[in-house]
Amino acid sequence: MNKRRIGTTALEVTEISFGGAAIGGLYRACPREPAMETLQTAWDGGLRYFDTAPFYGFGLSERRTGDFLREKPRSSYVLSTKVGRLFRPVPEDQVPDHSYVDPLPFALDYDYSYDGIMRSVEFSYARLGLNKIDILFVHDIGTYTHGVEKTKLHFRQFMDGGLKALEELKSSGTISAYGLGVNEVRICLDVLSRAPLDCILLASRYSLLDRSAEAELLPLCRQRRTSLIIGGVFNSGILATGPVPGAHFDYQPASKDIL
Repeated sequence: MNKRRIGTTALEVTEISFGGAAIGGLYRACPREPAMETLQTAWDGGLRYFDTAPFYGFGLSERRTGDFLREKPRSSYVLSTKVGRLFRPVPEDQVPDHSYVDPLPFALDYDYSYDGIMRSVEFSYARLGLNKIDILFVHDIGTYTHGVEKTKLHFRQFMDGGLKALEELKSSGTISAYGLGVNEVRICLDVLSRAPLDCILLASRYSLLDRSAEAELLPLCRQRRTSLIIGGVFNSGILATGPVPGAHFDYQPASKDIL
């Protein structure tokens, strides 16, 4: 499979990658056996870039991804995960509903500070059972997740400290690249206007149904030499399933207009 370079780094990823939300139980339960079979099918198909996140199943996706990759030669794949959410154990009846079925028994707190990002990385190492993460994405920072007022707080927290943590991790060789992992264009423009990013994992905003990244973000990424990794290419499902009953668009049941 062909590869593409991430930004101006030496890191290269396969043109098609594996996104780990579904093996964390997004929308429906995903037992361990089919999760591992799916990862193996991706590997057999030539995919060598695997993306996961603490949010996916509240740690479940990271655990499974790490279990699968642990026996593979470390130089044979690229791994990315995300920062911005910290998890704490809670009783099963207090696990929040974020559309994950049978997640691990944790609740989450948002933290985009220097300490929060450093803690998030350490927790991810433990869940993955691996000693190297190639790319870190700042997860879901923006109004799509937080609304206007909380986004102002999180954005300031990230710019005042979280960005420094990522720069230190990259300069020390702990990671090879960093960027944003988001579902919206505006926050990408806001961050890129203030700081360099190696890459952006943008979900659902550059697809056959949603072209909102095209006008401003694509030209800016070319100018800043920031790689744009296109996630959510099926817009949560409808571009894979077609307009069938129960089809999802943008993480919720598709409207009549979308159908």
